[in-house]
Order: sequence, then C-alpha cells, then structure tokens
Amino acid sequence: MSDNPNLLNVSDGDFDQEILKSEVPALVDFWAAWCGPCRTVGPVVEELATEYAGKIKVAKLNVDENKDTPMKYGVRGIPTLMLFHNGQVVDQIVGAVPKSRIKELLDKV
Repeated sequence: MSDNPNLLNVSDGDFDQEILKSEVPALVDFWAAWCGPCRTVGPVVEELATEYAGKIKVAKLNVDENKDTPMKYGVRGIPTLMLFHNGQVVDQIVGAVPKSRIKELLDKV
C-alpha cells in the first residue's frame, strides 16, 4: 500500500462517508493487485493525489476486497477511474490511460 498521505484507501464500509459526502470532488481508482494495467495507473493516481491535494480527494478501492461498491456502480473492467462530485458520478475512464487524459478529467471539475 501507498505511504502517500494524500491518497486514501476506501472500502465498501466508508465509501459513502469518504466519497459521496466529500465536500470536494473525489477520484476513485477501482483496482486489484493481480491487474497489470492497474499497476501502470497506480503510480499516476498517486502523483495526482499529491498534485491535486486539497482540491480533489483521491482514493483507491480494491475490487477483490470490496464487492458491493463496484457492483453498485457497474464496474466491469479495471482499472476504472470514477470522478464523483456532490455524491454523483460525473465522469469515468476505463483502462490504462496517460496521465494527461486523467488530468483533463480532473480539470473539468
């Protein structure tokens, strides 16, 4: 797991509190340890957590350990990055994409 203080690890249990009730937009990385593309996106998500600290909450949710939240949001492929604002999904990216593409998503909010 990450030592980055700006990167949260969320679970089914605290998802509503940490993400849906967040006062700032929240980016959630749905991932799994066995997923190669997830390992590619992971370091990028960590960098963005630092770059956007205080403006956007950045979190990771392990889909193997938390089944309810991915099912609720229809996550079928990982990595899936979902951007939440005011308790709603406002955008998402599925698959490994360049950092610039994720920044475009974040800069919209």
